[in-house]
Formats: sequence, C-alpha cells, structure tokens
Amino acid sequence: MAAGGGGSPSIVEYFGGEDGYRCGYCKNESGNLSHGMWAHSMTVQDYQDLIDRGWRRSGKYVYKPIMNQTCCPQYTIRCQALRFQTSKSHKKVLKKMLKFISKGDVSKVVSEEEPMDSHIEDVVPSDFAYKSESQVSQTELTPLNEDHAEGVENEDKDKVETKEEVNVKKVESGSLQIPVDKDAAGPGEPSHSSKTVHAPPKPGKGADLSKPPCRKAKDIRKERKLQKLLQNQMGTLEGSPLQAGHQALLSQNSKTPTNQHKSIEDFIFVSLPDDAPHKLEFTRFLCDSPLEAENPPNGPECGYGSFHQQYWLDGKIIAVGVIDILPYCVSSVYLYYDPDYSFLSLGVYSALREIAFTRKLHEKAPDLCFYYMGFYIHSCPKMRYKGQYRPSDLLCPETYVWTPIEQCLPLLELSKYSRFNQDAKAVDEGRIKELGRVRVLHKRTIMPYSVYKKRRKGPSDEASVQQYASLVGQTCSERMLLFRS
Repeated sequence: MAAGGGGSPSIVEYFGGEDGYRCGYCKNESGNLSHGMWAHSMTVQDYQDLIDRGWRRSGKYVYKPIMNQTCCPQYTIRCQALRFQTSKSHKKVLKKMLKFISKGDVSKVVSEEEPMDSHIEDVVPSDFAYKSESQVSQTELTPLNEDHAEGVENEDKDKVETKEEVNVKKVESGSLQIPVDKDAAGPGEPSHSSKTVHAPPKPGKGADLSKPPCRKAKDIRKERKLQKLLQNQMGTLEGSPLQAGHQALLSQNSKTPTNQHKSIEDFIFVSLPDDAPHKLEFTRFLCDSPLEAENPPNGPECGYGSFHQQYWLDGKIIAVGVIDILPYCVSSVYLYYDPDYSFLSLGVYSALREIAFTRKLHEKAPDLCFYYMGFYIHSCPKMRYKGQYRPSDLLCPETYVWTPIEQCLPLLELSKYSRFNQDAKAVDEGRIKELGRVRVLHKRTIMPYSVYKKRRKGPSDEASVQQYASLVGQTCSERMLLFRS
C-alpha cells in the first residue's frame, strides 16, 4: 500500500444521486443516473479502493453510476499490463508512428485503417450540472488537533459502537475503412487464359476451404531445404532405429514457424537513425487534482498522484494525457490532442504508451501491474474498443470482483446490466457492517458517526450516510472523513 499513515486523510462531501441527467452516449435526456461526491482531498490508496468499487473521478468530482438503473451501464475495465500483447491493429499504429518519426512517411497514413475508435474518456458523459466548486470554506475542512479528535472518538467508548456533459474534448477517431482490393479481376471481366480459373469466394463467405492455407514463400523454401537435407542423411539410415527419430524431426520442422512476438517496448523504444526527420519527446508533470501526491521509498521514482504526460513533436506539443498513478495501477483519466495529428492515431498510441509505462513502473513498485481504462460500455458500440486491449477484466457491479472480459461479453449480449460473479451466494466482502464506525468531520472535529448522530440537531441523515457507506465500503468509510455541516 502506498498511502502512508502520517498523511492528511481524504475529505469528501456526499451528494447522493436520485435525479437523472442527459446521457452522452445514447442521448437519453434523463437516463444517466449516478451517485456523486466532491473530493476536497483524497489519498491515492483511498482512490484506488474507490475505483475498485466502480467509482471514477472527473476533476475533484467522484461519481459512481447506478448500474442497474442507468441507461448505459458503465463497467470498470482494467488491462493486465504485464501480460498484454499487441494485436495486429495495435502494431499498425505503432509502426505508423515509427515510420513517421524515422522516415517522415505519411504517404500511407491516410489510407490505413484506424484499428478502433481513438482513446476517448468517459468523464461524466452527461449534462450533469454538478457543483464546479464546493461552498464549504477551507476553515471548516481543517480538523482540530488530534488530541481533541481522539477525545471525541472515545466519547462513546462505554457503549457498543455499531460499526461538462463535461466537455473534455473527445479524441475523435478519423477512422478510415480498408479499401477494397481492386487488383483482382471482377466477375464481369473476360479471362485471358484458357486455364480453369477458380472463382474467388463470395463476400462474406470467408476463405476458400478447397485450397490449402496460404504460407510465406520463405517458410516454404526453408521446409524444402530441410527436407532435402534430412532425406540425404536418411539414405544411409534406412531401416535403422534412428530413422524414426529423423522422421519425427522432419515432421516437427515442417510446421510453419511462427514469428517471435514483439512487445510494445520493441516498437516504442527502438533506436532511431541520426537523420530521422522528426523527434518525439515526452515530459511528465504533477498536475492539480484531489489526489495527494506521495513518494514512498518503495514506490515508483515519480511517486504517486496525478500527472500530465506531454507529447512533444519537433518542439511542438501535440497531445496531453492525464493519468493517475496509484498503488496498484496507472489509471487513464483522459487525453486531448492537436487534431492536425489525428492521422497518427494518438488515442490508441497514447494508450499503448501508457501500458508500456505501467510495465516500467512495475519494475520499482511490484504491486503496480494494471492499467485502468475507465469504463467499458457494451451498450454503446463506439465504446467497446476498450475491450480490444487484452487480457482485460471487468468489475462485477454487485460483488466487486474482477472477471475476465471473455466471460462477461456473452452475458452483456443478453442484458446491458449483468452480475458477472456466477457464484449466487457471493456477496460484497467490503460491504458496510458497522455504520457507527463511519468517520465524520463535523465543526472541524473528527468523530465516529455514532457520536455525531447524538450531537446532530434536526432531521436524521442516517439514510444518506448509510447509502454513502454502502457505496464506498467499510474500509474507506473508516478512513475517509465525511463532511457534515
């Protein structure tokens, strides 16, 4: 755990979430439902625990979709960065960037396929008019000295304690379709040969199964050379016990060898020629957010907190990614970029670069091994691209356990809301068990809810506190301070 015991505690205001707002995905005018709270300050460990319960931040506003009611359920998705393997479409993007930097090659860029929608973030996709600033003064948020706070917490000791739409600029994809291959003769064109011509399979029918699979000429030449070599050697071994071994070797080597898999690092950290026409550089800065920056000795060199990752091309900034570095993950918040460079698929490229960065941080901080991509929204086809970063897991909205996305997709095809944990008896292990142990900040004094409840004047707020505690879980409710006026 990264959060140190000596730092300032998280301080939050809970707002509830009964009203519906406009959905940025399906455009339903009142279908977007979520719970929300304002984070005056937050430790990285608390935020890590919150996103592992389905929460997400937009600036200092932290929200959690009401999954079984909202029009477009948003499932927290994480990629297992250490096991990540680039897909064919990912490699296209990486090669495209490499060609552009090393050779200035843009000739093919506009005709290549964009492998998926660019990396857009889902920061409160609604016209949700939440507070842009809290009305609480800083004085009210400053707890009194710890001795006084501890005295209040012990007061009840003899009794049993019951425990913009945010207008973040979306990274548009400028997707291009793969052009149809026009080199092959059309069905109406005459044949200039008397030989029988096999008609190509009709569109949608797939490969011609009457023909053997296509193989590379280089692999075929290698196989033939090996066969001749072994046949010459076996000429003197006919009938000997070694013949069977040579036949087995021939069979084993006759299979088409697979190309060795290239990692992201092989594309990103490749050496460029001295005369490369372009230079791409990266800088990283701490940025303002509710997360309190921490730099423990066993953490990554840059520490934990919120950062701006700037992408500089030939001295010009072309993109900025906002990330949170947390105890167990790098969480991508959003990315914005210069649209003049959309041909470089900067959304996808930045996501791949952030996965590589996660793997680098893991070398110093072994617990940090996941890349969180925000929310996966299966009911919105445009937002399914996040599922292409494999292997990935989705968070069960009821038990908060991670489930491989391959097991989740069939369930989401049947219903836009689904419980992924198939154990019917499983429950939320982090659920609230003792409401009285929820920590409250009231009149600059820290106290358990059991004490605050007795001091409070006016109507009871127990229902609101119960809802808050059930959403953040027992652990966070005992660490964070819930502000009460």
